[in-house]
Amino acid sequence: MAHLLININKLEAVASKLRAISHPMRIAIIDLLSQDSKLSVTEIYEKLKIEQATASHHLNILKNKGVLESRREGKKIFYSLKNITLTEIIECINRCNEE
Repeated sequence: MAHLLININKLEAVASKLRAISHPMRIAIIDLLSQDSKLSVTEIYEKLKIEQATASHHLNILKNKGVLESRREGKKIFYSLKNITLTEIIECINRCNEE
């Protein structure tokens, strides 16, 4: 029987990303970005009806954990998903909640 090699660093990175997305507002941000490939901070906080500072706080957490990437265009910063796989995880969780 083959032994399963566990890469602790990889598991920690995955757990860190899961913790980052485990907040309802951050899930909402990911959901928005799964529908629009890139959005500015203004577009995000207006669509979610939250304060700009709150949006920036959650966006920074998601960016620092490698969930989102940002790109400056003039005076605006646009955010996009770094990997679409996280939206699949959220969709899976949503399907589990439907039962």
